[in-house]
Amino acid sequence: MNLTEFNQSDRCDHFSCPERSVSPAVYILLYMCSAAVVLLTVCGNLLVIISVLHFKQLHTPTNMLVLSLAVSDFLLGALVMPPMFIWTIEPCWIFGRDFCVCFWLISFFLMMISIYNVTLIAVDRFLALSNPFLYTNTVSMKKMCTVVYFNWCLNLVYSSLIFYYMIFEMCPEECVPSLNEVWTVIDLIYSFIFPLSVIIILYTRVFVIAKKHATAIRELNNHTRPKTQKITSHSMKSERKAAKVLGILVSVFLVCLLPYCIYSLLGNVIEIQLESFQKVTIMICLNSTINPVIYALFYPWFRRCVKLIITLQIFQTNSAIINVLS
Repeated sequence: MNLTEFNQSDRCDHFSCPERSVSPAVYILLYMCSAAVVLLTVCGNLLVIISVLHFKQLHTPTNMLVLSLAVSDFLLGALVMPPMFIWTIEPCWIFGRDFCVCFWLISFFLMMISIYNVTLIAVDRFLALSNPFLYTNTVSMKKMCTVVYFNWCLNLVYSSLIFYYMIFEMCPEECVPSLNEVWTVIDLIYSFIFPLSVIIILYTRVFVIAKKHATAIRELNNHTRPKTQKITSHSMKSERKAAKVLGILVSVFLVCLLPYCIYSLLGNVIEIQLESFQKVTIMICLNSTINPVIYALFYPWFRRCVKLIITLQIFQTNSAIINVLS
């Protein structure tokens, strides 16, 4: 046994799980709130999955990305968030070392998939708005499914690679992974800086293009009859809606991932408490809770689909061809 292993073993011999520091009422309330968040994440993303899969009108290339995002967020809510909340509420890790390793492998993979699904949606919307005719003629369902498949495979390879270099605390009641300085920088660039930069740049371009389109329509209306005023009003509403969705998207993504960025930068410089590490991970998970709201609840078709699903009308004959877009 080398010196590092000896010190680790000696520290674990003196490590004991502290007693719960909250009252039973607060303890129960924390579990109830956690269960509500998990239920919201699972049900929200499940509704998106059922909607896109069932209704044929929603079988579009863009919605394949929305479906991929909902699947990753659904799995994250079902597999990652429950043990994460339990670990946060309980005074220490109670599931053992083997489950700890599996937990972080699944967590890291699903978080990367969710982040890059958001990034691909930004790319898709930019291409669709910047050159709609080329997009319609070149982007098909088959090609988009290939992109989704490649995204999952690429992130699986990356997650497995970085997981190989992860170091775990050896104490039975701890579950804290760490990376060396080199892989910390690589992970920071891959999981935060690159996707966030793509989202901000492309959605900014989308907003600029939408604004140019609205300006062109207004100038056209100045030389036409008042009948086209409705078009101007509609374009202005679309412009404001694009700006609103853009602001919410970038803000939520930044708020959820910025703590992870700070932790990655400072984790190897200063000593960060376990509670801070848990909060950072929960913030990333909460992005999966909010994603169905951002990508689905802003659109009327989703509300129609939810109504049809809740009232069990999807079990009726030919329900798959119901017009949910009008």
